[in-house]
Amino acid sequence: MNNSQQSVRVGFFFLLGVALIWVTFETLSGGHFFEDRGYKLIAGFDDLKELKTGDEVRMAGVKIGTVEKTQLNESLTSAGGAPDTAHAASAILRIGSKIKITKDASAAIVQSGLLGNNYLAVTAGTVSQPLLKDGDEIATTVTPDFNSIMKDIGDLGHKLDGALSNLSSAFNGDGKDGGLFQKLDRMVTENRDKVNATMSNLQEITTKVNQGQGTLGKLINDPDLHDQLLAAVGEIKDTAAQAKVFVTDAQGVIDQVKTGKGALGTIIYDQQTADNIKASIQNVRDVSDKLAKGQGTLGKLINDDSLYNTAQNTLNKADRAIDGLNDSGPITAVGIAANALF
Repeated sequence: MNNSQQSVRVGFFFLLGVALIWVTFETLSGGHFFEDRGYKLIAGFDDLKELKTGDEVRMAGVKIGTVEKTQLNESLTSAGGAPDTAHAASAILRIGSKIKITKDASAAIVQSGLLGNNYLAVTAGTVSQPLLKDGDEIATTVTPDFNSIMKDIGDLGHKLDGALSNLSSAFNGDGKDGGLFQKLDRMVTENRDKVNATMSNLQEITTKVNQGQGTLGKLINDPDLHDQLLAAVGEIKDTAAQAKVFVTDAQGVIDQVKTGKGALGTIIYDQQTADNIKASIQNVRDVSDKLAKGQGTLGKLINDDSLYNTAQNTLNKADRAIDGLNDSGPITAVGIAANALF
């Protein structure tokens, strides 16, 4: 084989190797010669729930990025260091550069089916909100996964088993003391005579009621008593209706008084009328004080005995003068009356 043929074969295999490398690269890179690095977001969680590097980040079911790295936060890895976030662990997300996520969006770890891998689901935010930038922290929410649900079911089973055990102990006893049924049986056995007497008394009471004896028996069996009771109830209803009307009328009167209508409303709410009443009461008080002190004609008449005595003497003289008139003529009578009075 000459050198030219060997060079052609070597060149052919070289080109074939380059072509295979190119196809492999295109297949692995999704047809992009330069990888789209996008931008980074940080999602903090108290538990990453087996989320690992390479897991998908989805929005509305569409892949928008991957989990680049998972890590514990500084508060758990550095002694005495200030934590970078309030969560125990963080997932570093690599989001495609064409994907826009707003600041009110949130991320949650979701399990793909019962036995599927976990992925990070991002809920779309509001369009009017500002966008997250490279290195920002996205809000997170916690969703129950299959393991936590099974754990809760297991805890519920333990609690249910304990409740059933307690119920069984209550019914069957714990070996030291009898259960509920044993206690009921013992109580019935010990109080059998009292129970029989109680049942006899109840039977006797029901017999009397059926025969119309006693107040309850008459009420049940006597139609007249029943009618009287209904009539009494009707009268009570009528009285209540009348009371309601009275209350309504009284409320109307009170409303009129509050608005200053009528004599009472005028007295209460009209200031001029109130002042006049106060002035009249003051005048009456002044007159009574003057009478009590003997001032004025009426006061002197009430309190001065001499005026009373004078009036009494005058009446006596007039009485004597009238007696003298019966025995004298008209002219003489005038003189007698003048002498008697003066």
